[in-house]
Amino acid sequence: MSILSCPLPQRTSERILLGHGGGGRLTNQLIEDIFLPAFASTARHAHHDGALLNVGGGRLAMTTDTYVVHPLIFPGGTIGDLAVNGTVNDLAMCGAQPIALSAGFVLEEGLPMETLVCVVNSMRDAALVAHVPIVTGDTKVVDNGKGDGIFINTTGIGRVIAPNVIGPESVRAGDVVIISGNLGDHGIAILSVRAGLEFEGPVSSDTASLWPSVEALLEAGIEIHCMRDLTRGGLSSALNEIATVAGLRITVEEALIPVSDIVRGACELLGLDPLYVANEGRFAIFVAEADAERAITVLRGQSVSNGAVNVGAVHEHRSGIVTVRSRIGGNRVLDMMSGEQLPRIC
Repeated sequence: MSILSCPLPQRTSERILLGHGGGGRLTNQLIEDIFLPAFASTARHAHHDGALLNVGGGRLAMTTDTYVVHPLIFPGGTIGDLAVNGTVNDLAMCGAQPIALSAGFVLEEGLPMETLVCVVNSMRDAALVAHVPIVTGDTKVVDNGKGDGIFINTTGIGRVIAPNVIGPESVRAGDVVIISGNLGDHGIAILSVRAGLEFEGPVSSDTASLWPSVEALLEAGIEIHCMRDLTRGGLSSALNEIATVAGLRITVEEALIPVSDIVRGACELLGLDPLYVANEGRFAIFVAEADAERAITVLRGQSVSNGAVNVGAVHEHRSGIVTVRSRIGGNRVLDMMSGEQLPRIC
Protein backbone atom coordinates (compact mmCIF):
# COMPACT_ATOMS: atom_id res chain seq x y z
CA MET A 1 0.00 0.00 0.00
CA SER A 2 1.60 3.23 -1.15
CA ILE A 3 1.31 6.63 0.46
CA LEU A 4 0.63 9.41 -2.04
CA SER A 5 2.64 12.60 -1.86
CA CYS A 6 0.57 15.75 -2.34
CA PRO A 7 2.35 18.69 -4.03
CA LEU A 8 2.56 22.01 -2.25
CA PRO A 9 0.10 24.61 -3.62
CA GLN A 10 1.47 26.69 -6.48
CA ARG A 11 0.59 30.30 -7.13
CA THR A 12 -0.90 29.41 -10.50
CA SER A 13 -3.00 26.47 -9.27
CA GLU A 14 -6.80 26.63 -9.07
CA ARG A 15 -8.20 27.56 -5.68
CA ILE A 16 -11.46 26.94 -3.85
CA LEU A 17 -13.45 30.16 -3.63
CA LEU A 18 -16.01 31.31 -1.05
CA GLY A 19 -19.43 30.28 -2.32
CA HIS A 20 -18.25 26.95 -3.77
CA GLY A 21 -19.12 25.20 -0.52
CA GLY A 22 -22.61 24.03 -1.32
CA GLY A 23 -25.73 24.31 -3.41
CA GLY A 24 -24.39 25.28 -6.83
CA ARG A 25 -23.00 23.97 -10.09
CA LEU A 26 -19.40 24.37 -8.91
CA THR A 27 -20.09 22.28 -5.82
CA ASN A 28 -21.50 19.50 -8.00
CA GLN A 29 -18.39 19.78 -10.17
CA LEU A 30 -16.18 19.30 -7.10
CA ILE A 31 -18.18 16.22 -6.14
CA GLU A 32 -18.13 14.72 -9.64
CA ASP A 33 -14.51 15.57 -10.50
CA ILE A 34 -12.70 15.11 -7.18
CA PHE A 35 -14.66 13.30 -4.47
CA LEU A 36 -16.53 10.65 -6.45
CA PRO A 37 -13.43 9.40 -8.33
CA ALA A 38 -11.58 9.12 -5.01
CA PHE A 39 -14.40 7.36 -3.16
CA ALA A 40 -16.16 5.64 -6.05
CA SER A 41 -16.14 2.22 -4.41
CA THR A 42 -17.88 3.46 -1.25
CA ALA A 43 -19.87 6.56 -2.28
CA ARG A 44 -22.89 4.57 -3.44
CA HIS A 45 -25.44 7.25 -2.59
CA ALA A 46 -23.60 10.38 -3.71
CA HIS A 47 -26.79 11.99 -5.05
CA HIS A 48 -28.82 11.46 -1.88
CA ASP A 49 -28.97 13.22 1.49
CA GLY A 50 -27.46 10.18 3.20
CA ALA A 51 -26.06 6.69 2.72
CA LEU A 52 -28.27 3.62 3.13
CA LEU A 53 -26.67 0.70 4.96
CA ASN A 54 -27.89 -2.89 5.33
CA VAL A 55 -27.19 -3.92 8.92
CA GLY A 56 -28.38 -7.13 10.59
CA GLY A 57 -31.33 -7.58 8.28
CA GLY A 58 -32.47 -3.98 8.71
CA ARG A 59 -31.66 -0.72 6.97
CA LEU A 60 -29.92 2.29 8.46
CA ALA A 61 -29.29 5.75 7.02
CA MET A 62 -26.16 7.73 7.81
CA THR A 63 -25.38 11.35 7.04
CA THR A 64 -22.88 14.02 8.04
CA ASP A 65 -22.72 17.79 7.61
CA THR A 66 -20.57 20.69 8.74
CA TYR A 67 -22.06 24.06 9.74
CA VAL A 68 -20.22 27.36 9.32
CA VAL A 69 -23.13 29.82 9.37
CA HIS A 70 -22.36 33.46 10.09
CA PRO A 71 -23.59 35.01 12.35
CA LEU A 72 -23.69 32.27 14.99
CA ILE A 73 -26.98 33.56 16.46
CA PHE A 74 -29.72 34.84 14.16
CA PRO A 75 -33.50 35.48 14.26
CA GLY A 76 -35.17 32.14 14.92
CA GLY A 77 -32.11 30.06 15.74
CA THR A 78 -28.40 29.49 16.24
CA ILE A 79 -25.68 27.44 14.59
CA GLY A 80 -26.43 24.82 17.26
CA ASP A 81 -30.08 24.02 16.53
CA LEU A 82 -29.30 24.44 12.82
CA ALA A 83 -26.73 21.63 13.11
CA VAL A 84 -29.19 19.30 14.82
CA ASN A 85 -32.13 20.06 12.54
CA GLY A 86 -30.05 19.94 9.37
CA THR A 87 -28.73 16.45 10.12
CA VAL A 88 -32.10 15.16 11.33
CA ASN A 89 -33.63 16.47 8.10
CA ASP A 90 -31.06 14.75 5.90
CA LEU A 91 -32.00 11.47 7.58
CA ALA A 92 -35.70 12.25 7.17
CA MET A 93 -35.19 12.79 3.43
CA CYS A 94 -34.02 9.16 3.28
CA GLY A 95 -37.22 8.02 5.01
CA ALA A 96 -35.26 7.36 8.21
CA GLN A 97 -36.23 8.04 11.80
CA PRO A 98 -33.26 9.67 13.59
CA ILE A 99 -31.87 7.54 16.43
CA ALA A 100 -28.51 9.14 17.33
CA LEU A 101 -26.27 12.13 16.55
CA SER A 102 -22.62 12.97 17.11
CA ALA A 103 -21.33 16.53 17.46
CA GLY A 104 -17.85 17.87 16.73
CA PHE A 105 -16.92 21.44 17.67
CA VAL A 106 -14.11 23.62 16.33
CA LEU A 107 -13.90 26.55 18.74
CA GLU A 108 -11.91 29.71 18.16
CA GLU A 109 -9.73 30.97 20.98
CA GLY A 110 -11.41 33.96 22.61
CA LEU A 111 -14.98 32.81 21.92
CA PRO A 112 -17.25 34.33 24.63
CA MET A 113 -18.39 31.61 27.01
CA GLU A 114 -21.97 32.90 26.97
CA THR A 115 -22.08 32.40 23.20
CA LEU A 116 -20.91 28.79 23.55
CA VAL A 117 -23.48 28.14 26.28
CA CYS A 118 -26.26 29.60 24.13
CA VAL A 119 -25.28 27.46 21.13
CA VAL A 120 -24.92 24.24 23.15
CA ASN A 121 -28.24 24.80 24.92
CA SER A 122 -29.97 25.39 21.59
CA MET A 123 -28.53 22.08 20.35
CA ARG A 124 -29.86 20.35 23.46
CA ASP A 125 -33.33 21.83 22.98
CA ALA A 126 -33.47 20.97 19.27
CA ALA A 127 -32.39 17.40 20.00
CA LEU A 128 -35.10 17.08 22.65
CA VAL A 129 -37.75 18.33 20.21
CA ALA A 130 -36.50 15.90 17.55
CA HIS A 131 -36.40 13.03 20.09
CA VAL A 132 -32.82 12.18 19.13
CA PRO A 133 -29.91 11.90 21.61
CA ILE A 134 -26.47 13.40 21.00
CA VAL A 135 -24.39 10.40 22.06
CA THR A 136 -20.76 11.31 21.31
CA GLY A 137 -18.63 14.21 20.17
CA ASP A 138 -15.30 16.00 20.03
CA THR A 139 -13.91 19.47 20.70
CA LYS A 140 -10.92 21.25 19.18
CA VAL A 141 -9.67 24.80 19.80
CA VAL A 142 -7.89 26.81 17.09
CA ASP A 143 -5.95 30.06 17.29
CA ASN A 144 -7.74 33.37 17.47
CA GLY A 145 -8.65 34.50 13.96
CA LYS A 146 -8.60 30.97 12.52
CA GLY A 147 -12.11 29.71 13.25
CA ASP A 148 -14.69 32.53 13.12
CA GLY A 149 -16.20 31.56 16.47
CA ILE A 150 -17.61 28.07 16.09
CA PHE A 151 -17.77 25.43 13.38
CA ILE A 152 -19.90 22.34 14.10
CA ASN A 153 -19.94 18.93 12.44
CA THR A 154 -22.83 16.59 13.12
CA THR A 155 -23.25 13.00 12.00
CA GLY A 156 -26.56 11.21 12.24
CA ILE A 157 -27.76 7.61 12.21
CA GLY A 158 -31.37 6.76 11.46
CA ARG A 159 -33.59 3.71 11.10
CA VAL A 160 -35.12 3.52 7.61
CA ILE A 161 -38.90 3.29 7.97
CA ALA A 162 -39.91 3.87 4.36
CA PRO A 163 -40.94 0.61 2.65
CA ASN A 164 -39.75 1.74 -0.79
CA VAL A 165 -36.54 3.33 -2.06
CA ILE A 166 -36.77 7.13 -1.79
CA GLY A 167 -34.51 9.03 -4.17
CA PRO A 168 -34.19 10.71 -7.56
CA GLU A 169 -34.06 7.32 -9.28
CA SER A 170 -37.62 6.64 -8.11
CA VAL A 171 -39.11 9.79 -9.64
CA ARG A 172 -41.50 9.06 -12.52
CA ALA A 173 -43.16 11.04 -15.27
CA GLY A 174 -46.53 12.17 -13.99
CA ASP A 175 -45.33 12.74 -10.43
CA VAL A 176 -46.45 15.88 -8.63
CA VAL A 177 -44.01 18.29 -6.91
CA ILE A 178 -45.14 19.50 -3.49
CA ILE A 179 -43.42 22.23 -1.45
CA SER A 180 -43.96 22.16 2.33
CA GLY A 181 -44.22 25.93 2.89
CA ASN A 182 -42.90 29.46 2.33
CA LEU A 183 -39.44 29.71 0.79
CA GLY A 184 -36.51 32.00 1.62
CA ASP A 185 -37.15 32.85 5.27
CA HIS A 186 -33.86 31.40 6.54
CA GLY A 187 -31.64 33.10 4.00
CA ILE A 188 -33.25 36.49 4.44
CA ALA A 189 -33.14 36.18 8.25
CA ILE A 190 -29.39 35.52 8.08
CA LEU A 191 -28.86 38.39 5.66
CA SER A 192 -30.85 40.82 7.79
CA VAL A 193 -28.39 40.36 10.68
CA ARG A 194 -25.26 40.02 8.57
CA ALA A 195 -25.89 43.23 6.65
CA GLY A 196 -27.76 45.11 9.38
CA LEU A 197 -30.88 45.42 7.25
CA GLU A 198 -34.44 46.08 8.37
CA PHE A 199 -37.42 45.06 6.28
CA GLU A 200 -41.13 45.88 6.43
CA GLY A 201 -41.65 43.28 9.15
CA PRO A 202 -39.77 40.65 11.17
CA VAL A 203 -38.42 37.58 9.41
CA SER A 204 -37.13 34.49 11.22
CA SER A 205 -35.30 31.38 10.14
CA ASP A 206 -37.53 28.38 9.42
CA THR A 207 -35.04 25.96 11.01
CA ALA A 208 -36.98 22.93 12.30
CA SER A 209 -37.10 19.15 12.26
CA LEU A 210 -38.94 17.77 9.22
CA TRP A 211 -39.25 14.23 10.56
CA PRO A 212 -42.81 14.68 11.98
CA SER A 213 -44.09 15.52 8.48
CA VAL A 214 -42.23 12.65 6.84
CA GLU A 215 -43.40 10.21 9.52
CA ALA A 216 -47.00 11.37 9.04
CA LEU A 217 -46.76 10.75 5.28
CA LEU A 218 -45.37 7.25 5.83
CA GLU A 219 -47.98 6.40 8.47
CA ALA A 220 -50.69 7.53 6.03
CA GLY A 221 -49.39 5.04 3.47
CA ILE A 222 -48.26 7.70 0.98
CA GLU A 223 -45.72 6.24 -1.45
CA ILE A 224 -42.99 8.87 -1.49
CA HIS A 225 -40.81 8.72 -4.59
CA CYS A 226 -38.29 11.40 -3.62
CA MET A 227 -37.72 14.10 -1.01
CA ARG A 228 -35.12 16.85 -0.74
CA ASP A 229 -34.67 19.54 1.91
CA LEU A 230 -34.27 22.94 0.28
CA THR A 231 -31.08 24.13 1.96
CA ARG A 232 -28.06 25.56 0.12
CA GLY A 233 -29.07 26.63 -3.37
CA GLY A 234 -32.76 26.55 -2.41
CA LEU A 235 -35.50 25.04 -4.54
CA SER A 236 -33.55 25.52 -7.77
CA SER A 237 -30.58 23.36 -6.79
CA ALA A 238 -32.76 20.61 -5.33
CA LEU A 239 -34.95 20.33 -8.43
CA ASN A 240 -31.99 20.48 -10.82
CA GLU A 241 -30.15 17.71 -8.99
CA ILE A 242 -33.24 15.50 -9.04
CA ALA A 243 -34.04 16.21 -12.70
CA THR A 244 -30.46 15.43 -13.75
CA VAL A 245 -30.31 12.10 -11.92
CA ALA A 246 -33.84 11.07 -12.92
CA GLY A 247 -33.31 12.10 -16.55
CA LEU A 248 -36.71 13.80 -16.60
CA ARG A 249 -38.06 17.32 -17.01
CA ILE A 250 -39.56 19.13 -14.02
CA THR A 251 -41.89 22.09 -14.47
CA VAL A 252 -43.08 24.43 -11.71
CA GLU A 253 -45.58 27.29 -11.63
CA GLU A 254 -44.10 30.50 -10.23
CA ALA A 255 -47.52 31.75 -9.12
CA LEU A 256 -48.00 28.65 -6.95
CA ILE A 257 -44.61 28.76 -5.17
CA PRO A 258 -45.19 30.14 -1.65
CA VAL A 259 -43.04 33.14 -0.70
CA SER A 260 -44.04 35.63 2.01
CA ASP A 261 -44.53 39.26 1.03
CA ILE A 262 -41.65 40.31 3.30
CA VAL A 263 -39.20 37.83 1.76
CA ARG A 264 -40.37 38.63 -1.77
CA GLY A 265 -39.91 42.35 -1.15
CA ALA A 266 -36.48 41.81 0.40
CA CYS A 267 -35.38 39.70 -2.55
CA GLU A 268 -36.57 42.33 -5.04
CA LEU A 269 -34.74 45.04 -3.11
CA LEU A 270 -31.49 43.03 -2.97
CA GLY A 271 -31.63 41.52 -6.45
CA LEU A 272 -32.05 37.96 -5.17
CA ASP A 273 -34.24 35.17 -6.53
CA PRO A 274 -36.20 33.42 -3.71
CA LEU A 275 -36.01 30.16 -5.66
CA TYR A 276 -32.25 30.12 -4.96
CA VAL A 277 -32.37 31.30 -1.34
CA ALA A 278 -31.61 28.71 1.37
CA ASN A 279 -34.20 27.21 3.71
CA GLU A 280 -33.70 25.04 6.81
CA GLY A 281 -37.22 23.80 7.49
CA ARG A 282 -38.68 23.27 4.03
CA PHE A 283 -38.62 20.32 1.65
CA ALA A 284 -39.88 19.16 -1.74
CA ILE A 285 -41.79 15.90 -2.06
CA PHE A 286 -42.43 13.88 -5.22
CA VAL A 287 -45.49 11.61 -5.19
CA ALA A 288 -47.82 10.08 -7.77
CA GLU A 289 -50.58 12.40 -8.93
CA ALA A 290 -53.18 10.06 -7.37
CA ASP A 291 -51.58 10.59 -3.92
CA ALA A 292 -51.01 14.35 -4.20
CA GLU A 293 -54.21 15.66 -2.60
CA ARG A 294 -54.00 13.26 0.33
CA ALA A 295 -50.28 14.03 0.82
CA ILE A 296 -51.00 17.76 1.00
CA THR A 297 -53.74 17.16 3.57
CA VAL A 298 -51.36 15.10 5.72
CA LEU A 299 -48.59 17.69 5.44
CA ARG A 300 -50.92 20.54 6.40
CA GLY A 301 -51.72 18.65 9.58
CA GLN A 302 -48.13 19.20 10.80
CA SER A 303 -47.03 22.64 11.98
CA VAL A 304 -43.71 22.52 10.11
CA SER A 305 -45.45 21.84 6.77
CA ASN A 306 -48.85 23.50 7.18
CA GLY A 307 -48.21 25.62 4.09
CA ALA A 308 -47.82 22.65 1.74
CA VAL A 309 -48.87 23.22 -1.87
CA ASN A 310 -48.68 21.50 -5.26
CA VAL A 311 -46.30 23.60 -7.39
CA GLY A 312 -45.44 21.47 -10.40
CA ALA A 313 -45.06 18.15 -12.18
CA VAL A 314 -42.59 15.74 -13.77
CA HIS A 315 -42.59 15.04 -17.51
CA GLU A 316 -41.09 12.39 -19.77
CA HIS A 317 -38.14 14.25 -21.30
CA ARG A 318 -34.50 13.16 -21.35
CA SER A 319 -33.24 16.75 -21.02
CA GLY A 320 -33.07 16.63 -17.23
CA ILE A 321 -33.93 20.34 -17.01
CA VAL A 322 -36.19 22.41 -14.79
CA THR A 323 -38.47 25.07 -16.22
CA VAL A 324 -40.62 27.72 -14.54
CA ARG A 325 -43.86 29.08 -15.93
CA SER A 326 -43.86 32.74 -14.94
CA ARG A 327 -46.78 34.72 -13.56
CA ILE A 328 -47.33 36.32 -16.97
CA GLY A 329 -47.32 33.01 -18.83
CA GLY A 330 -43.80 32.72 -20.25
CA ASN A 331 -41.41 29.84 -19.61
CA ARG A 332 -37.78 30.01 -18.54
CA VAL A 333 -35.14 27.48 -17.58
CA LEU A 334 -34.49 27.39 -13.84
CA ASP A 335 -30.78 26.72 -14.00
CA MET A 336 -28.46 25.82 -11.16
CA MET A 337 -26.33 28.75 -10.00
CA SER A 338 -22.56 28.64 -10.43
CA GLY A 339 -22.00 29.51 -6.79
CA GLU A 340 -24.28 30.67 -3.97
CA GLN A 341 -26.24 33.88 -3.64
CA LEU A 342 -25.48 33.89 0.10
CA PRO A 343 -22.42 31.91 1.26
CA ARG A 344 -21.98 30.87 4.92
CA ILE A 345 -25.74 30.34 5.17
CA CYS A 346 -25.64 27.07 7.12
